[in-house]
Amino acid sequence: MNAEHPFAQYVRIIGRGPNLSRPLTEEEMIEATRMILRGEVEPLQLGAFLCVLRVRTEDPGETAGFIRAVREVLPPPADAPAVDLDWSSYAGKARHMPWFLLSALLLSKNGIKVFMHGTEGHTAGRIYAREALESLGIAPALSMEDAAAKIRAHNFAFLPLEHLVPRLQEIMDLKSILGLRSPINTFTRMMNPFRAPYSIQSIFHPNYREIHRDAEKLLGQPHMCVFKGEGGEIERRPGKPVMVESLHDGEYIDEEWPALLADGAYREDENLSLPRLAAVWRGEEEDAYASAAIAGTAAIALRLMGRAQSPQEADRLARSMWESRDKDCL
Repeated sequence: MNAEHPFAQYVRIIGRGPNLSRPLTEEEMIEATRMILRGEVEPLQLGAFLCVLRVRTEDPGETAGFIRAVREVLPPPADAPAVDLDWSSYAGKARHMPWFLLSALLLSKNGIKVFMHGTEGHTAGRIYAREALESLGIAPALSMEDAAAKIRAHNFAFLPLEHLVPRLQEIMDLKSILGLRSPINTFTRMMNPFRAPYSIQSIFHPNYREIHRDAEKLLGQPHMCVFKGEGGEIERRPGKPVMVESLHDGEYIDEEWPALLADGAYREDENLSLPRLAAVWRGEEEDAYASAAIAGTAAIALRLMGRAQSPQEADRLARSMWESRDKDCL
């Protein structure tokens, strides 16, 4: 008789059906993730594991355990700058330009150190952060050390997942084989490689808001917020009110933010042309939706970081930053 594979126990725990299965504990998930990262799992096991979690929905303990294991192989560089804000970009944009990139850059131009990480190509027909940033003349970092240097020099860096944790990029690329996104898309958003005290998150499916916040609490994240963003990216939808759920030193806070534009202002963008990013920043193109999305997203980050005492004050501050930006710095 063949001996049972060491990873089989973790598939069994989560996959025994509605009456016998249960979520993995943090400790179990840590060990399961270590095996995945070391390549000690058979492809069939990995596919089964990911699909069961996806169908059942990963829970906060499993999420926290996965992140703890990833951080074991992702120590910040010894001379890394103190990053303020961790920003993930894993969804890509299909109906609108990635205006959130200008939000992050606006914050960096105002002294906030922003580290962005993400991936690309898992879904056809979308615009991803790397190509959009490259259109602005901003090259991606190639390592944590390179990202640290870029943050010291420019208060901003984008590091693709393939250079951050290559094994996770390999797993994410399985979408074309599995036919669906995997829990890796959820987990990677919370890696926070530089251990920034502030983490901003966005979701597409509302039920993932609590998973993010509860997992961050288990991880001891000092401050974070999560909201339903445009297309799953961290981008405020200016034509709709938004609930922002945050965590501050273990305390949960929910705030309803108002719409920035009149009802019906939402529209799909018919011109997804990357040069428009620079044109809007430079004031060569006027776009009320874009300006509201850019400033509105920055406002949520400013409120998270305690730079404003209310959503209204945050919106005013972000609008002032946007209106007074140096239009020649991109």
